[in-house]
This record gives sequence, C-alpha cells and structure tokens, in this order.
Amino acid sequence: MRLNIIQQERLWWGISLGAIALSLIAMAVSFQQLGAPIRPGLDFVGGTRLQLSLECAATETCTEAISPANVRNILTPLGLEGSSIQVVEDYTLSVRTKTLTVEERTQLTERLSAEIGDFDPATVQIDTVGPTIGEELLTAGVQALLASFFGIVVYLSFRFRFDYAVFAIVALVHDVIITAGAFALLGLTVGTEIDSLFLVALLTIIGFSVNDTVVIYDRIRETLEASEPGTSIDTVVDDAVNQTLTRSINTSLTTILPLLGIFFFGGDTLRDFALALIIGFLAGVYSSIFIASTMLAWWRKRQEKTVPLAASAANFSDET
Repeated sequence: MRLNIIQQERLWWGISLGAIALSLIAMAVSFQQLGAPIRPGLDFVGGTRLQLSLECAATETCTEAISPANVRNILTPLGLEGSSIQVVEDYTLSVRTKTLTVEERTQLTERLSAEIGDFDPATVQIDTVGPTIGEELLTAGVQALLASFFGIVVYLSFRFRFDYAVFAIVALVHDVIITAGAFALLGLTVGTEIDSLFLVALLTIIGFSVNDTVVIYDRIRETLEASEPGTSIDTVVDDAVNQTLTRSINTSLTTILPLLGIFFFGGDTLRDFALALIIGFLAGVYSSIFIASTMLAWWRKRQEKTVPLAASAANFSDET
C-alpha cells in the first residue's frame, strides 16, 4: 500500500492542529483551576514521604503481602486519597503525600499499623520535600528540555540543513504539547498528577521522535541525490516516506508493546510513566511521517517559487 502523504497534507495538519488546540485548552483550564497547566505531584509542590517495613519481614514470617488497595482505603478517611502508594518487595510500604505535621504522621503510622500490621521502627524513614526543592526540580527539567531542543537543532543543521532542523523541532514541540495536553485532561478528569518521571518521559519521547524523523530525513536526502534533475519534491518525499513506513511502524510497535505491559502490570508507580511514553511515541510516529516531512516539502516548494521570481525581477532590472 502506498500513502499519498503530500496530496493529503492539509488533512494531516488539520488533525495535528485540532489535537494541539484541545491540548492547549485543557492546559488553560487546568491553569485556571489548579494554578498549573498540568496537575503537579508532590515532586513539584512538596510533601512528605514515609517508608515502613513490616516487622515480620525480618523474620520471614509474613503470610500476606501489603495491598495498595487496602492502603488507599486507609488513607481516604484521613483526607490523603491523592497520595502516591508503592509496595516494595511485598512487605515494604512507601507513601508520598501532602506535607504532614508530626501529629498527622503519628496518626497515619498508627492507623497503618492497626490495619496492616506492626512495622519495624528501625526501618521507618520520613522525608519532607519543600516547595522550593520542587520548584528547582521543575526548573531543572524545563532547562533539560530546552537544552535537548538546542542540541537537536545544532546536530540536524550540521548533518542536513537548517530547515530540516526547524521542522524537526516543530514535530517535537507537537509531540510534547499533545502529551502534556493529554495529562492536563487526565488531571482535570481523574486527578492524575505528574512527577519527575513525567519529565524523564518527555525527554525520552523527544529522543525517540527525533530518531524517527532523522531516518525519514536521511531517506529524503538520499532520494533527492539519486533523483533526476527537475524531480518534484512532492514525489521525493512521498517515495522516502513510503520506503521508511514499514520500518517506522515496526519500530513503534515493538517499543509500545512492552510499554503496554508496564501500563497494565507495572503497578501504580510506573503506570503514568508508561502512559506518557505511549502517548508521546504515537504522537512522535505521526509527526515524523505526516508533519515533519510534509512541512519540509511545503517549504522547499515555496523556496522554488520564490527563487525564480527573484531571478526574473533581477533580469528585468538589468534589461531596463
């Protein structure tokens, strides 16, 4: 099957613009209601982390693993239903919640002990992350994203041409906005919060997407060099995309299938991370095939129209 990428370029652009518009609207509503474009987790707004291990784990006499669902039921009456819960090696519990006072920590540990079992006092760890540290973490993550964009522009400008780099960045921004918009919508509807792993996911998405785009750009350049003079850039881009289409689909499927396994069976801690990667990878495949390539063809056609007009104007001036 051969896709006519260029012929339907306005359809691809319309789909992307619609998705971006919905993402921006979701982030705007989230900012209005929550004060942030995406509902922030404890990593960014600060909070308390408690880690406790059952006493029976030391003597290997535990008969039942800690259930995250039971822990959630214990936290809900205390007003801590939005907390992050992780069970490590069946008998160690890690809870990340809003900043708690000493009395609230004591109440929480006593309630957990009464419902789940006695905890070993020697294993109790309580850490508090202040809002300042959360802001520093967010700033560092944004700086990492900007640095990656800059590095990609420099690399693609040297390897190809500057216009290749520009449209690759357009595709990457497309992927980041759609992923962020999806989580903004999830934050508004089901209370999903982002943590530092979300920034890691965005950086991973950028790397995956730019790799896919470079493969297509490489094939476009090779096809251009092998084409006869006067060959339309539309034909070149269509040929290049169709030649790499199978590779792009196979790579994406083999990457997303393990992520689906993590999403369904990896536990609460990794579920949102896997979901962000799935959304971003799908957006990345779409942008590499349908956005970066078609916009490059559109720009080259515009250049071809501009250069002859400029040459004609110069010739007319010489004659007069």
